[in-house]
Amino acid sequence: MGKEYSETAAETSDSDPAAGAEFRTHRFELPGEFAGLRLDQALARALPQYSRARLQSWIEAGAIEIDGRRLRAKDKVLGGERVCLRARWEVDTRVEAEPLALTVVHQDRGIIVLDKPAGLVVHPGAGNPRHTLQNALLALDPTLARVPRAGLVHRLDKDTSGLLVVARTPEAHVRLVAALAARDIERVYLAVCTGAMTGGGTVDEPIGRHRTQRTRMAVRADGREAITHYRIVKRFRAHTLVRVQLETGRTHQIRVHLAHVGYPVVGDPLYGGRKRVPAGCSAALAAALQAFSRQALHAAHLALEHPLTGERLQWDSPLPDDMARLIAALERDQNERRT
Repeated sequence: MGKEYSETAAETSDSDPAAGAEFRTHRFELPGEFAGLRLDQALARALPQYSRARLQSWIEAGAIEIDGRRLRAKDKVLGGERVCLRARWEVDTRVEAEPLALTVVHQDRGIIVLDKPAGLVVHPGAGNPRHTLQNALLALDPTLARVPRAGLVHRLDKDTSGLLVVARTPEAHVRLVAALAARDIERVYLAVCTGAMTGGGTVDEPIGRHRTQRTRMAVRADGREAITHYRIVKRFRAHTLVRVQLETGRTHQIRVHLAHVGYPVVGDPLYGGRKRVPAGCSAALAAALQAFSRQALHAAHLALEHPLTGERLQWDSPLPDDMARLIAALERDQNERRT
């Protein structure tokens, strides 16, 4: 509905580079059919490029006037009021741009889709202040400093490879975050697990922070809802290649859930225990398993509705070389046992 009023709520902006900020200015009239809505609801419909939380913060800061008056977010509107918004839009200067090689799968005015390599951290943090995907994105497109988290909508663990989407505008970011929350973004992974599964299934178990080991997550009754679907792609003697689809997106969700049902991801340092070599396996497979230095997890498929055009788009990423070599070693071991 917000698109209908986007031209009415036309934006102008001016910047203050020294302060690391710019100002967004909108002047428009609330449509009559908005009568009875809370002010924050009406503004969220008229200005879909901003999150409701951001609009509420601007209301509280006095950056929005309605017919020359400052109202509360919960106050009801009548329709026809004149809105004047002039708000400080912070430009994130905390993360520095840093040119790093990126594999761009798709790019347009609204989104960027990347194929992340294993070993690349997504966000700066303790122990990883630089050399992250966020640093690289700011070098690729400096305007991403005006989008929350440089446009990152979801994340992949450092040692998980594959596809992720980046929003290039605040409006695209708001809509993609909402689509992710509504489970309208399809994310499919491939994982090599320890153990020969007998069938696929669904893990519907809440996940929360581990009670004593704060770098780990765990299945907990008081955790947040987490749902993971998995099915067998190929079963080997003592391992299984599975296709995993997420309904929710909790930290380490796939790794925690597969370990919980007894099939941890190969190479997972947190949830897989010490590296295991199955009895009677070939020397080549034993060497491949010992040498595999990360969790064997790859984000292979991504599908979503474009946040600006509404077009349904999808992308696929081939298995990275290290996982392809591991699977080839598993196949050779299985074939040797049959002969």
